[in-house]
Amino acid sequence: MADLFWLSDEQWAVIERFMPRKQPGPERNDDRQVISGILHVLTSGCRWRDCPAAYGPRTTVYNRFNRWSRRRFWRAMLTALAKGGWVGEVAAIDSTYVKAHRSAHGGKGGPRAQGIGPSRGGQRTKIHALTDVLGRTGVLLLTPGNASDVTTASAVLAEAPGRVRRLAADKGYDADWLRADLREQGITPIIPGKRGRKRKIRHDKRRYRELWRIEATFNRLMDFRRITTRYDKLARNYTSAVALAFWC
Repeated sequence: MADLFWLSDEQWAVIERFMPRKQPGPERNDDRQVISGILHVLTSGCRWRDCPAAYGPRTTVYNRFNRWSRRRFWRAMLTALAKGGWVGEVAAIDSTYVKAHRSAHGGKGGPRAQGIGPSRGGQRTKIHALTDVLGRTGVLLLTPGNASDVTTASAVLAEAPGRVRRLAADKGYDADWLRADLREQGITPIIPGKRGRKRKIRHDKRRYRELWRIEATFNRLMDFRRITTRYDKLARNYTSAVALAFWC
């Protein structure tokens, strides 16, 4: 029992208000117990069938995760939490790769439709995120591993839960057209130029240091073994797992 994960009183107090009410069908098993079981699977990396009995029937734990993923509940909860306290004085955007296990292949529509694509190191999924000045994740977007950061930036920013005044990003987002788009939206880009640029790009070096927050967020994300390696065939389920990990 010592190795099991349980939501703390503080964590449960944050998300309890988002639990669906007055749903059709039989009364649900204890939400706190089941969600603790979901997070245990994500953290330990075990198979759903190996979820400890302390969390209730393993089929209930998986079915709750899968059913609410289909309804986009987990992502909606992350978005609602972000909107509640978003501070976009200096937001940060970045991405990270995760390896797609062979069991992740075979989803409907082919690998690209499920956010899997070739990149250096094999078939991978790329997780794009936007965090606020406090390091809280406001946007989560999944793409195939070979998707470009700079071309995906607009789609990520379009889902920002609140105003962004300044945007910090690394050299992978260095593009004149992106800088122009940001300024049209009233966003000040804090993006260093690539080494090969003929015209040197100036940026706010002090505020650029805020980029460490999103890097720290991704580092915490890698504590979840079922996130570090993707086993889910469906992009929606893997996105839900990432959303839960980001919140936790």
